[in-house]
Amino acid sequence: MSSTIGDLVDRTFREYLEPADDLNSYTTLTNTDSISDSKTGLTSSGTSVTFNGDLLSIEEEDLLDAGTLIEINQELLLCTDLNTVNNTITVVRGARNTTAAEHETGSLIKIAPPFTRKAVYDAVKDQIETLYPTLFATEVKQVNAGNGYVVLDSVNNDNYLIAPLKAISQYTTFASGSDETTSQYRGVSVEIIDLPNPFTYTNSSGVDVTVTHTVGPNAVKALQFYGIDTGKEVFVTFKKKFKDITDETTTLSSIGLETEYEPIIMAGVAAQVLSNRDIPTATASYITQQMAVASFPAGSANSLRNSLLQYRALLIEQARKDLRARYPEPVTINSIVYPAT
Repeated sequence: MSSTIGDLVDRTFREYLEPADDLNSYTTLTNTDSISDSKTGLTSSGTSVTFNGDLLSIEEEDLLDAGTLIEINQELLLCTDLNTVNNTITVVRGARNTTAAEHETGSLIKIAPPFTRKAVYDAVKDQIETLYPTLFATEVKQVNAGNGYVVLDSVNNDNYLIAPLKAISQYTTFASGSDETTSQYRGVSVEIIDLPNPFTYTNSSGVDVTVTHTVGPNAVKALQFYGIDTGKEVFVTFKKKFKDITDETTTLSSIGLETEYEPIIMAGVAAQVLSNRDIPTATASYITQQMAVASFPAGSANSLRNSLLQYRALLIEQARKDLRARYPEPVTINSIVYPAT
């Protein structure tokens, strides 16, 4: 399973877009310029790329001549000249509106890739963003009930909360030496309120506090509790939007993406990048085999996109059933949530 967005991109290539026996041409970067973090490689402004010639045949080296696009990480580079003696390519950086970046020695160089990493990364972001509201993340927060509303002030995190699914409170504290058998957890009614962003309020200590969210939804969230005394600890389970992705190092757990959602993302990404383009025969055959392993038959290469979308829809429906089983829809009256029983 994947732990980061980069891992999920790699898994999508591995399981859908790059058959192991397909004849893709690869080599590695051998530049030794000084880059960040005391590492060596290609600087963000360098225009001379050196590569490991031992990994390429003569025919594959010829592909690196002027006019070819190569890819290192998410950057596309346009070759303008090839020196096969020194294994050096002269390049134009940041081709096709990609961003010129530093690349470490040993980074993979793909020659004229049929599916670029930047396109797959962007598709992963698109697929995660479109999961909501059909699917959603969840988060449990421990909040002390207050007199009036309680502002949730975790900057650039609480603003992704959408609605409470359930709330419970421990009416008898597990204090040292107490009789734990008399403790009870009971459902609590709660309302979530959208406040302006930024929002200033006076806290219990009489200090003015301003909450400002700079990324994500443009709202500050607050809670209003009903049927519970001030100061009691309440555990609230929230429905939550998936957080924004910043780069490939973003972890899946930090954005709220569960492991079971990965196949949904990968099927959607494959359908998105295959749309309106000729599919290499090896890739079409590979995807058909992968879907057969998942007991979902696919048709000819021309209908692969539709088959992938149908498979994605099936996976989403299964995930929705799981969410409904774990989090029964609460009853909401006048915006107040009464926990489901």
